[in-house]
Amino acid sequence: MRICLMLILILSLLCKGYAQQRPHYTQYILNNYILNPAISGIENYTDVKLSMRNQWVGIPGAPTTFYATIHAPIGKKDFKSSATSFDMKGENPRGRQYWEEYTASPPHHGIGATIMNYRTGYINRFTIYGTYAYHLGIGEKTTLAAGFGAGLSGTNIDRSKIELANPIDPAIGSGSSEINQTKPELNVGLWLYGANYFAGLSVQQVIPVKINLVDSNAYKSTLVPHFIATAGYRMFMTEDWTVLPSVMTRYITSQPLYVDINVKMQYRDRFWIGGSYRFKEGYAVMAGVNISQTFNLSYSYDINTANYLISSMQKGTHEIVLGFLLNNGYGDMCPRNVW
Repeated sequence: MRICLMLILILSLLCKGYAQQRPHYTQYILNNYILNPAISGIENYTDVKLSMRNQWVGIPGAPTTFYATIHAPIGKKDFKSSATSFDMKGENPRGRQYWEEYTASPPHHGIGATIMNYRTGYINRFTIYGTYAYHLGIGEKTTLAAGFGAGLSGTNIDRSKIELANPIDPAIGSGSSEINQTKPELNVGLWLYGANYFAGLSVQQVIPVKINLVDSNAYKSTLVPHFIATAGYRMFMTEDWTVLPSVMTRYITSQPLYVDINVKMQYRDRFWIGGSYRFKEGYAVMAGVNISQTFNLSYSYDINTANYLISSMQKGTHEIVLGFLLNNGYGDMCPRNVW
């Protein structure tokens, strides 16, 4: 049963189209940089995020994801906040007066880097790339950023972990116990933001490439572009509480449109709670706390309701994100422009 379940899982993720070539994230609203390189350098400090996601706990070979991101501004010396921002020293970050006086930041650059490891059963994918973005004010209160990320992505198949009733399978072959493929990684994006809103477009895996997941050339898989659009708007509930609804759509060739609806309620710069619904897939709850001016922590729990086999066997999906704010000279408690 364990072997059959793992094979069904792998086939459901990799066959018939291009379902989950890249990992899902529940807390991307905390770190849209993982989806869009145009966010590079958007804050007043060096932003570091570490995340661990354990998907569909209880199912053998279910996806696990780890990533580390870092990005920082170059030449950004003003002190601005926007739709997804937090506290400023000496004033209420949710006070209406500050946002009414908000102006766009002067032009500046941003750089960053991402390391990601995504494992599903016997398939492991490791990605590393650097990013660059340029932020330009296009209005008194609006900024447009454009960026790209470039690097390498490696896919590894460990055949020693494959258990089959018939070990002589032409797709698996009889050569080395491992198959390795390294391909270029290119992502591009745009990010529009102001005091109370943001909207972004990005394309991951811009360059379609074919990889051999097995020995035979008859079993090639194609890594195709992923098109992602996201937007959010912050609204006041009281002077201390705000609510930030947002939406994210993801389009992949030969797949239905993925749509996430999120909402995050935040109390000043101290803590927040939120929820997410992914159409025809499931829902999630999440919460976070800002422990200091250099550290924050958040957690989410997902339930999959789309696939009966998966939902009946799994114990949910857990995701943890640790955030570090380096060179934080302004004493920000949290990101101002991203979440």
